[in-house]
Amino acid sequence: MMTVAALLLSTAAFGQATTPAPSPAAAIVADASAPKGRLPDAAVPKAYRLDFTILPEAERFSGHGEIDVTLKRATTRLYLHGRDLSVSKVVARVGGAVVPATFTQVDATGTARLDFARAVPAGAATLVFDYTGRFGNDAAGLYHVKVADRWYSWTQFESIDARAAFPSFDETGFKQPFTITVTTHPGMTVVSNSPETGVTKVAGGMEKHGFAPTKPLPTYLVAIDTGPFVRQAGTIAPTPERSWAMPYGGVATVPQGDKLAYVMAETPRIVGLLERYFGEAFPFPKLDQIGSPIMPGAMENAGADTYGDGIIFLDRNATTSDKKEFGMVVSHELAHQWFGDLVSPEWWSDLWLNESFANWMGYRIANEWRPELGIGVGALAEGFAAMNTDALEVGRPIHQPITENSQIDGAFDNITYGKGGQVVAMIAAYLGDDKFKEGVRLHLRRHAYGNATSEQFFQSIADAAHDPKVLASLTSFVDQQGVPVVDVRRAGGKLTATQARYAFIGSTPAPLTWTIPFCVRVDATKQCSLLDKKTTTLSAPAGRVVMPNVGGTGYYRFDLAPADWQALIAASATLPAGEAVATTDSLWASFRAGRAPASWLVAQARAMAGNSDPAASVDPGVRIAGLRARGLIAPSSLPAYRSLMASIYTPQLTKLGFDPSVGAYRSEDPRRQELRHRLVALVADEANDSATRATLKAAATRYLSGDANALDPGFLFSALTVLAQDGGLPVAKMLVERGLSSEDATLRSSALTAAGSSGRADVARYLLALDDPRMRSSDRLRLIFGVVGTVETRDLGTEWVLANYERLIAGANGVFITTRLPSAFASQCGADRAASIDAKVGPTIRAANVGLLAYQRTLETIRLCGALRDAKAGEIAAAVSSAGR
Repeated sequence: MMTVAALLLSTAAFGQATTPAPSPAAAIVADASAPKGRLPDAAVPKAYRLDFTILPEAERFSGHGEIDVTLKRATTRLYLHGRDLSVSKVVARVGGAVVPATFTQVDATGTARLDFARAVPAGAATLVFDYTGRFGNDAAGLYHVKVADRWYSWTQFESIDARAAFPSFDETGFKQPFTITVTTHPGMTVVSNSPETGVTKVAGGMEKHGFAPTKPLPTYLVAIDTGPFVRQAGTIAPTPERSWAMPYGGVATVPQGDKLAYVMAETPRIVGLLERYFGEAFPFPKLDQIGSPIMPGAMENAGADTYGDGIIFLDRNATTSDKKEFGMVVSHELAHQWFGDLVSPEWWSDLWLNESFANWMGYRIANEWRPELGIGVGALAEGFAAMNTDALEVGRPIHQPITENSQIDGAFDNITYGKGGQVVAMIAAYLGDDKFKEGVRLHLRRHAYGNATSEQFFQSIADAAHDPKVLASLTSFVDQQGVPVVDVRRAGGKLTATQARYAFIGSTPAPLTWTIPFCVRVDATKQCSLLDKKTTTLSAPAGRVVMPNVGGTGYYRFDLAPADWQALIAASATLPAGEAVATTDSLWASFRAGRAPASWLVAQARAMAGNSDPAASVDPGVRIAGLRARGLIAPSSLPAYRSLMASIYTPQLTKLGFDPSVGAYRSEDPRRQELRHRLVALVADEANDSATRATLKAAATRYLSGDANALDPGFLFSALTVLAQDGGLPVAKMLVERGLSSEDATLRSSALTAAGSSGRADVARYLLALDDPRMRSSDRLRLIFGVVGTVETRDLGTEWVLANYERLIAGANGVFITTRLPSAFASQCGADRAASIDAKVGPTIRAANVGLLAYQRTLETIRLCGALRDAKAGEIAAAVSSAGR
């Protein structure tokens, strides 16, 4: 799965109704003996046969499920899963006998109990269920969405939401074939994991779609999508690893049906690159690439990947950023077909292995797919961003024990994706590509169509590399929380590297050490070593610039003597992209630890602006803007701040030129296009440049008046935001109407987020109170986080979220929802604000025990912001004021 920064709120609070509709599912009956995490080993599922009736416009769906199981011992009671299902009949078939049973849900996470009328003997049995369930409105379970004037349904089962669609043993460690049939309206398209075997007419004028039995799968990888979809069919030509032409298709709702060309053209190239890396054929008999309007990321269902519409449905005007996201996310999800689907985790404690590896592969393969886009550096940026989470005292290691269902969704965070991905990259770079690749291939051969643990993966890598030290390095990063910082000093022809645990101002985490694959470069001379002691001495070749993280691939921060920092800052414009991003991260880390002065941040922003990589070039400016967003730049310093940002970034934009119309720069280098898009956002919003804002407003006005060529998609959000900031409530209402009336993913999200980002209190109140039947949970989220994420309306929006918190999480399920909501508070600053927030919502969050880790991290972040403000506010003001003159 690939998650994105966007968050979802439950439509139990928002969407088509303000309160959840009553459910006929039986009430939860508490059972003190029920497992809170893994099920007992009393039964092992062997095969599922699932027969659904799905009418996407209805409130409910129905199902008949049969699960072949092996019972280890005779029993009158069995635990399995089923959440909010109305089960009308359940029996166990044993040979020719039928044993009636009752079904009882025993906790909110969906653990359920079967009580048999008499003992069911050990051995083979079949559990048979008839039931109904309610469609969800969020991307969780079996959910439906009205798109334009027609209804569609999709499934999203990771992590533990298959149980909301059918009774099951909903755990990663159980893999078995699924045989699926779906009855629906005539003329509908139904897509599942395996090829469709036929459509037959059934009673009531309906049609039943049958599918071949799947390869062995865990429940979370099952997919069933039903509706009047547009499906474009194709084949992926044979490759050296695959002797047969593989069927594949693009699946879209009708409004997106004319945007299938890009995903159809580019998917085969990515599949081929992955087959070459893994050294074997795509592991499933077909592939569909499916869009959903409310999917906030993507999901690797075996043979049936699902993505947010905006990720895969690109047109000829797609931006460089759009294409980078497409390549990375598609490569990530398709890599999962081997690493996650072919070999699945034994339990959720090993989720990191799935996602960390796929994150690394996503960037690696995407970079091979379109090297001119510069996709690879995004992996490093994601890893460095994760360090700010990993450096908190509240947290977790990448590989953590998960003992309760309520802990599972919390593992889908930037520690798993960002840190895990960079740790994999670091180990791969240390071993060398060929050795690491052979270890991956060995792992897949050993566990194909089965399950594996982290320890088994480590062993495969070590066996292929013939290097036992790699295990020590891997485990030191995977099994303990925290970020190493390596202090590098030169003296007498020697480099002394001293490692410690990184800590922010105001934080005192327990000391730790790592086995660090460390690579340092002095000018052009590079050397690498494993730092397995607190202090290590290396030879120091003569040279001017010391770069202590060659390529930026190491998962550590570094610090330097002042003279070496000054030399590295001066070289910013010439650094390769990965090293440039690493330098910015480590300099800011040094500042936030109380060492580097704020004036260095400004100097580095000026120097780095000349770097050729678009992300590296603006990264320091985005971080300085973050100080303003957190209230660390006082209103009295705002004019100087605007002047500073203008002095750094307006000349860069002027040099590039700025014409907002579609196609003005189509023939230009894609990274240059991306840099312009990034610069316009900084110059318009942070520098508040009047000329740039006027150009954007004029283009936005023409665009909204019907001139589709007036505004390139890369400038759409910036232009609509300027319009909302200057136009007030009438413009905000117009943007909301345009957004909710559109099924274009870019326009809808840009218009709603821009309205939320107006910075006007009257607009914020209007948006927070808005109740429109066309609004989806993701739409509501954009409005809320736009309000909360804007400095001028931050406090107003935060207080609203605090007042409505219980309503927001009521009935919420799914990995995308409740564990992300606490980040709505993250832009607050100060111990007093943390205490106030905790007094209002802390008891609710602790009682629910859902999203607790994310909430605790947020509180610590708020407190640490206050510590930074207290220590550095005067220094920041002086640096901004002197530089802005």
